[in-house]
Amino acid sequence: MPTIIDGKSTAAAIKAEIAEKVAARVAQGKRAPHLAAILVGHDGGSETYVASKIKACAECGFGSTLIRLESTPEEPLKPEVLMEEIEKLNANPEIDGFIVQLPLPRHIDEQAVIEAIDPAKDVDGFHPVNVGRQSVGLPCFHSATPAGIVELLHRHGISTSGKRVAIIGRSNIVGKPLAAMLMQKGNKADATVTVCHSHTPNLAEITRSADIVVAAIGRPGFVTADMISDGAVVVDVGTTRVPDASRKSGFRLRGDVDYDAVAPKCSAITPVPGGVGPMTIVSLMLNTLQAAENRD
Repeated sequence: MPTIIDGKSTAAAIKAEIAEKVAARVAQGKRAPHLAAILVGHDGGSETYVASKIKACAECGFGSTLIRLESTPEEPLKPEVLMEEIEKLNANPEIDGFIVQLPLPRHIDEQAVIEAIDPAKDVDGFHPVNVGRQSVGLPCFHSATPAGIVELLHRHGISTSGKRVAIIGRSNIVGKPLAAMLMQKGNKADATVTVCHSHTPNLAEITRSADIVVAAIGRPGFVTADMISDGAVVVDVGTTRVPDASRKSGFRLRGDVDYDAVAPKCSAITPVPGGVGPMTIVSLMLNTLQAAENRD
């Protein structure tokens, strides 16, 4: 049986480490880090994610602020109202970092919103300044999910140095930044990376030749057993809601990997849920702590 790469327990350990550092800051007379989140409308997934982030702030000893902006099909939020809130947070000295929870309603330009955030407070790591610095290996706020994946592998003793890594998916949030991180020189990197996508003709051939496969395509059960070599490490980033009448919520989360078929072939694999997801949130906490330290 493969090693289960447990993101939940790893994230809990990291949050405890962060809480110790925050307690030490406060003992020295410094402020506890403060994270703000802007939530537009009432998307079910976004509500859940933001609640998890606010809970993590409390566990780490951070201050947190949730700003809700109403938006309905009948009365859509004016984009300029959102931009005004971003400007207030940019200028607020009590706020170390903040996020605008995505996705946004379709009438709002997400890229314009991302670019309006002060890069020094962009703890999601989405601003082009942080993305650019990341691509050339300069200090920055790394995108939370890729940073969480890198740390998760490291803490489970899975080296990426000299390994062939196949990333399925080229999103700006996961695929591209993860490739940029893993191909850098140094600890937790030094990998040979191939980024695959919908136009990759020989996908299974590439994934079978990889030591580590990262699935981040957003298609439940996409990665099947015939795509994975014996002994490979598989990281499943997918979290698609699929109907499940047996659950109180009416749905369950399913990853991009056909877990039951793929797991027996792996040396290690992340579960869904409880794998990458908790690490994404803890990476946001680490970025917020860094933002506070940068302002000391």
